[in-house]
Amino acid sequence: MRLGYIDYLNCFPFYYHMTRKSPLPGIEVVPAYPSALNDMMRSGALDMSPISSAAYADMQDRILILPDFCLSSVGYVRSVVLRSRVPIEDLDGRRLGLSSASQTSVVLLKTLLRKHYGIEPAYLPTTPSPLLEDIDAALVIGNEAMENTRDPAPYIYDLGDLWLRKTGHPVVFALFTVQAAAVRSFAADIARVIASYNSSLLCLHTEREALIAHAREKYPAVAYDIDTYYSLLRFEFTPDLHRALEFYYDEAGSLGLLERVKRVRYFGEE
Repeated sequence: MRLGYIDYLNCFPFYYHMTRKSPLPGIEVVPAYPSALNDMMRSGALDMSPISSAAYADMQDRILILPDFCLSSVGYVRSVVLRSRVPIEDLDGRRLGLSSASQTSVVLLKTLLRKHYGIEPAYLPTTPSPLLEDIDAALVIGNEAMENTRDPAPYIYDLGDLWLRKTGHPVVFALFTVQAAAVRSFAADIARVIASYNSSLLCLHTEREALIAHAREKYPAVAYDIDTYYSLLRFEFTPDLHRALEFYYDEAGSLGLLERVKRVRYFGEE
């Protein structure tokens, strides 16, 4: 079975156990940016993977969401930011770079700007680590948002914080999913991965210092305090986060930024 891994600091707590303590024979772990994992799940190249929450919309008939795991924040998170040379209110018509690394944050930002600020910048695709030389602002996510930059911006907005203040809801940035067609053929492997995820999240409490030390070793360019970062993230997919995800789909769908999600389909319900 082929299992995707978001190659970012935020996803490492789910993979600590299987990569550092107890490997899973017969399961190939494929590390990549969220956008690449999205594409591989769309094409069927992966059997199971975390994906951008937004990517679920156009795969909703073919994949199932694990109901207990997610990558989320309630407010400030630090790893999804808008860097800008001007105040956010002044971005209407200006050049705004969108990271190619993910999809959830792109839709999140467009929803915020259109619905809550009433502005429409000129959007441009950028690399995950853009410079503000030829653009007015840039969306930066993941590790790149937490690295020291030689291109400091006078205005930095945390999108998790903005979304919470404008909507009253947390943000579910990523979901853990499985191909519906793989449920029967890989039932035992899926169960092993879920058990490993649970063991990893337990390690985040029982051997937190060791896990963080390994995370720091794997991602040395991250300048932000990892212990603080893991305290800001939410890994358990609680009922309130289920509701927050549905709100996100309703908002983005109503603006035409995502395909309408008819029903969120969870693994184990069918």
